Amino acid sequence: MTAMKKRASPPTLWLGLQLILWLSVLACTLALIGIGSRSPSPAALVEVPFSGTPKIAFLFLARSNLPLDFLWHAFFQNAEEDKYSIYIHSEPGFVFDRTTTRSPFFFGRQIQDSIKVVWGEATMIEAERLLFAAALKDPANRRFALISDSCVPLYNFSYIYNYVMSSSKSFVDSFLDKREGRYNPKMFPTIPKDRWRKGSQWTILVRKHAQIVVADTVVFPEFRRFCKRRIEPVLGGKQNHKEATQKEHNCIPDEHYMQTLLSMNQLEDELERRTLTYTSWNQSIDAQEKNNWHPKKFEFADASLQHITEIRNINHIYYETEYRTEWCQCNVIFVPCFLFARKFSRSAAMRILKEGLIGPFDAGAVLFTSS
Repeated sequence: MTAMKKRASPPTLWLGLQLILWLSVLACTLALIGIGSRSPSPAALVEVPFSGTPKIAFLFLARSNLPLDFLWHAFFQNAEEDKYSIYIHSEPGFVFDRTTTRSPFFFGRQIQDSIKVVWGEATMIEAERLLFAAALKDPANRRFALISDSCVPLYNFSYIYNYVMSSSKSFVDSFLDKREGRYNPKMFPTIPKDRWRKGSQWTILVRKHAQIVVADTVVFPEFRRFCKRRIEPVLGGKQNHKEATQKEHNCIPDEHYMQTLLSMNQLEDELERRTLTYTSWNQSIDAQEKNNWHPKKFEFADASLQHITEIRNINHIYYETEYRTEWCQCNVIFVPCFLFARKFSRSAAMRILKEGLIGPFDAGAVLFTSS
């Protein structure tokens, strides 16, 4: 009987090992699903053959409503319908209809799987990924433009469309981050330091690069774990807590994610390494405001034709950390650097509209209260 039991034990052991192996595979699969929780569906990544008029997908990141909807209404009013699409990430449950927006161009354009976004956290890039995933479902969308809810166009639709479509590259502000120390060594080896980049989150991607952003299951989890905004100590707090806080890495995810992801995929040769959205930083004479994380807000007085023309005439950008001057080009043709600008108040946006910078508009169709 003892001998028979010994002969029966190897198959039992083998079955046990197989069970452990399958359980390990299942556990790894569930772990990967957990890492990509709330990440876009892989179905959005399936490329569908396309022949027809290419579209620009305008991806609006909104807190809730779009405060400058009247300006964008005039912009899309002068556009060809088959050349653009609109997607909005807003607060969960917020619906764009007649009660929440002045423009029918935005009716029902919100994505359904939106999340609560907190500035300086990975939820910002998570929202961007959800927008890209939604827009990728339409094979006609060939360019994907991230737009702030305080952003204004500097030209009419036709000019912007031809400018963007004339380049086969993505427009991604991307440069070496040598000064601020935002890179967290805990990201290594998943994210090597020599691939760490910084830049504006306001990008315009070609379809291939948008798919890479949506498909990413490697870089985004690292950002969610290790790239976080430092919470400044409250005045009067304990000294030891203040010192510990100052040692933390102060990382703003949306200023690094897309740049670093594309750098890690060896795609920088496929980029125009600049943003098409103008932002004014550190213009205040107040020292405290100069250190503020947020850019200057354009008011009515700042939106004169002369000032907007000055922004339009910018033709190069200097990157201090790389000692690099980026002369703005599309297909080796020198062009203005910026197509959009932020952050604009409602009164400033209305002044742009009245100046006719984005084309004719029907004032009677736009009802608003001046800010």
